[in-house]
Amino acid sequence: MVNGTARVADGVLESDSLLTMLRERLDLPGSKGACEQGECGSCSVYLDGVLVCSCLVLAAQADGHGVLTVEGLADGDRLDPVQQAFIDAGAVQCGFCTPGLVLAAHDLLGRHRDPSDLEIREALAGNLCRCTGYEKVLDAVRLALARRSR
Repeated sequence: MVNGTARVADGVLESDSLLTMLRERLDLPGSKGACEQGECGSCSVYLDGVLVCSCLVLAAQADGHGVLTVEGLADGDRLDPVQQAFIDAGAVQCGFCTPGLVLAAHDLLGRHRDPSDLEIREALAGNLCRCTGYEKVLDAVRLALARRSR
């Protein structure tokens, strides 16, 4: 299951990562491949509800498991509140790191009702960004949290 739908990917090689399968076989380009070593977070997805770096998971390992990508957070044309907060706070620059940051923020807010700034920073620590300087990203997480609290 990918984003709640049963999907079959043809032509998957034994050595293909989950990232490769998602991007090249299933046409889900949201997750990005930057470091290919699990260091930057740009390829993050949920695998059975756990945030993972898809570049470190073989596609075969995901067979029979639930995968949720950044595309799957939206409900049709309606963005997830975290996705919308990133836009509204101006936290999207080049967009390369954005999917991983959105999923890390989504994961944090799903686990913590009222995270502190330190907890927000720790949750995002596995995601590298070269454009934003992180302040707008932190603003986006705080905005999503404030909107949820209303």
